[in-house]
Amino acid sequence: MKRITILLSTCSLVSSALFAQTTDKPNIILFLVDDMGWQDTSVPFYENHKTLLNERYHTPNMERMAQMGVRFTEAYACAISSPTRCSLMSGMNAARHKVTNWTLELNQQTDETSEVIELPDWNYNGIQPAESHINNSTPITSFPQILKDNGYRTIHCGKAHFGARTTPGENPLNMGFDVNIAGGANGAPGSYLGTKNFGEGSPFAVKGLEKYYGQDIFITEALTREALREINKSVELKKPFYLYMSHYAVHTPYDEDKRFSENYRGKYDKQLQTTLNEQEVKYAALVEGMDKSLGDILDYLSSHPQVAQNTILLFMSDNGGLAQSHARQGMEDRDQNAPARAGKGSAFMGGVREPMMVYWPGITKGNTVCKQRIIIEDFFPTILEMAGIKDYNTQQTIDGTSFVHVLKNPNSIQAHTLVWHFPNLWGESQNKEEGYGAYSAILKGDYHLIYTWETQQLRLYHVTQDIGEQQDLANQHPEIVEQLSKELSDYLKERNAQRPSLKATGKPIPYPDEVCIKK
Repeated sequence: MKRITILLSTCSLVSSALFAQTTDKPNIILFLVDDMGWQDTSVPFYENHKTLLNERYHTPNMERMAQMGVRFTEAYACAISSPTRCSLMSGMNAARHKVTNWTLELNQQTDETSEVIELPDWNYNGIQPAESHINNSTPITSFPQILKDNGYRTIHCGKAHFGARTTPGENPLNMGFDVNIAGGANGAPGSYLGTKNFGEGSPFAVKGLEKYYGQDIFITEALTREALREINKSVELKKPFYLYMSHYAVHTPYDEDKRFSENYRGKYDKQLQTTLNEQEVKYAALVEGMDKSLGDILDYLSSHPQVAQNTILLFMSDNGGLAQSHARQGMEDRDQNAPARAGKGSAFMGGVREPMMVYWPGITKGNTVCKQRIIIEDFFPTILEMAGIKDYNTQQTIDGTSFVHVLKNPNSIQAHTLVWHFPNLWGESQNKEEGYGAYSAILKGDYHLIYTWETQQLRLYHVTQDIGEQQDLANQHPEIVEQLSKELSDYLKERNAQRPSLKATGKPIPYPDEVCIKK
């Protein structure tokens, strides 16, 4: 792959670099945010105009990146953290890797119980290194391992959450990373505060940042400092690097980031038509703190132009924003990800639609918008293609599709059918009406079909015209329901996806197309 030599004029780069990196491979930074809704930013990701929710937040560095690169308005992940992260690392759809709910302890499921359905045996021990033999897990060849095998220095910084505690997959060093900063089995920080040792002693304690214990520092800042130190080390070593900047922000608990909270305290919100409450103040400050981290990375690149001209930056979130009223202000499942419906854990757009941007020097055009449909497993083949790595083997079958083509040619948008599979019960809500509970779904063209396993209900929404998914069109378009039910069922069967059973009969619940046939 030829070295990219176009300077980043949109970044106001200085002309002298402290280090000259001699590599013909591009550096790659994946900046992943935890639980960030697609509208939790001042950058619009709904069509090309700001909503009232965008006006709540102040994310100048996301705005800066949007000016540098391309925004994707059709980016999707799983509705829960671990499935997304396992799909990212493996390139597999959740229906194939079967890590379909969040993971934590060895051999412990994290599902709620039901009097109606029996949940299937899923891979609650997460993904594991290819040579591992751990029950209820999926051994994979991760793309960081492939990057490492091809000369990259691979850096993990922040949340991992793709392997159960005490398994090899808990530790990013076993999953292809040369460096692990604060990554483990925990899916949230016990505390964001250095004064509380980042939750030391709790099941969600963040380990690896002991040097900051007792300090008045927010974990987002500590992680960023460590990430920049490792970037600098890679440059000094003259090695191409992959940085997985995987923030714990903006997941609960909503500890106060005092650097930014006063920006929102007492602020009148146009969407809510009232002042922000304390929870929402703290949440908005978490978002701005995350944005400051992005800005620090952009500033580093600005001051090291020879590094910057050869560094690709991707921005993504791992699932929809939390839409439960115990944590967020406003009408539950309506305000938090508006105009999309519901949030984290739900089959509706609010649970799976994400903010996504890409900046690739010399390739992407600044301040552009792309409507190419993307799902999280697509990052696996994309990043390897960006790195110029074509000859590689994986233990697993890859479901993802590279989107490099649309970065190089924005007019080359291709149809992309997306599937979600969650035969589980998320702990924070079982409101089936709002898309929670065990479900599978398919998005093809304008239509989103949701199948609720417990009730065997099929719902159909025209998401292009009805992003809030308020009008169920299943009865009006039975032919579309039948077609999409068949495609969804075939997809699940091909991957031997697990499905729930009815406790009353002990029999597996019918596939979506079998329900259509009965009706």
